Amino acid sequence: MNLEIQDVSATRKTLVVTLDQSEVEGVYKAVVAEIAKVASMPGFRAGKLPTAVVEKRFAKEIADEFHSKVVTKAYRDGIEQSKLDVYAVTDVKEGLIEKSLSAAVTVTVDVQPQFTLPEYKGLPTEVAAVEVTDADVEAAIQGMRAERADFKEVERAAQKSDYVKLSYEGKIGEQAVAELVPDRAIFGKAPQTWEEVEGAEGLIPGLGQHLAGLVKGDKKDVTITFPAEFHVTELAGKEAVYAVEVLEVRERVLPEIDAEFLKGHQVDTLEALQARTREHIKYQKEMEGRSQQRRQVTDALAAAVEFEVPASLIESETQTILRRFIEENMRRGVPQESFEQNKKQLYEDARKAATRNAKIQVILGRIAVEEKVELNDNDINRFLRMEAMRSGQTPDKLAKELGKDRERVRAMQQSLLLDKALDFVVAQATVTPAPAKA
Repeated sequence: MNLEIQDVSATRKTLVVTLDQSEVEGVYKAVVAEIAKVASMPGFRAGKLPTAVVEKRFAKEIADEFHSKVVTKAYRDGIEQSKLDVYAVTDVKEGLIEKSLSAAVTVTVDVQPQFTLPEYKGLPTEVAAVEVTDADVEAAIQGMRAERADFKEVERAAQKSDYVKLSYEGKIGEQAVAELVPDRAIFGKAPQTWEEVEGAEGLIPGLGQHLAGLVKGDKKDVTITFPAEFHVTELAGKEAVYAVEVLEVRERVLPEIDAEFLKGHQVDTLEALQARTREHIKYQKEMEGRSQQRRQVTDALAAAVEFEVPASLIESETQTILRRFIEENMRRGVPQESFEQNKKQLYEDARKAATRNAKIQVILGRIAVEEKVELNDNDINRFLRMEAMRSGQTPDKLAKELGKDRERVRAMQQSLLLDKALDFVVAQATVTPAPAKA
């Protein structure tokens, strides 16, 4: 075998692997022998067919397997002989493959970057002291009441937090919005819908901010300016006027904190609910602090060293970020076509984030090797429990599903290993109290 290595970039190499004719012929003979072992034809005992008969009768099967085996041997032997630390094989191209000829196979690979690990022990971090105030607890309990609120129709003007049933019809200039986006008519006209007064954004951005003071039967023209990045491209940045009619006003009525309310939260007293809520808020703030510390550590690592990240790793991470973004937004009701309309910008944003993420992954991978970080059964079982809770499956069922997908298992193990390496670095960091917020 002859091997020629060509540099495409610091992390991409091209291997030109040439197998000698004798090696190629050896692969051919091995393939014929393997097929002959299991081949059968009338008049011959299984595995006893003459070679010439096997070559004629199973010519296509032999040719396909021979071609595949030559290519596989070339790139495996080439990678092994190159001594390169290969991250991924990105392309394989072969020339003419005949048993009577030598065979050339060109393999393009991405390799792990070469760099000196920056100092990763004792990195400075700032974490806010965890303090849970009575106001925090009260706000959380009010949120619990809001989740169980009832809505009672009232004959007064709408106030903040009320819900208003209304109809609307929009125009941009003289053109009806429904005509401008016929496939998204809900943005142009609705015979009845609900909007929270001065509450969370609804379907029409900002509409709820114009409803305070209106009573049942009122009609009002409301001017709405759609954001420049609005997901319906035809409306992005446009100013529309909506003719709104109020059909009904409902007041949010919070439940009393009585025995029934407490029972619904599995406690007997208000004091018990407050204590449990305080602990929950404390845990959340501790997790927020932990997340901030992890971010500070990864920022420090990324800034401390420069190297070229394998292009295939960046692309893989880009696709992962895009997939998660699209899945999350589709769950919120954003239509798939909006992603198509903005796919160029989405890809650019995802790639920017992916480049940083990929760099961090490479650094953490090196730290894992340096510190001999390894996964154990507890790490795997903890992941299975958490993932099972998130997906509504049992850990055993999830484990069986993972067992059927080697690539998913490999990705899961790599993610857990890098996460454990990051935990190691965070544990070694120095911590000072973050300045109090003004």
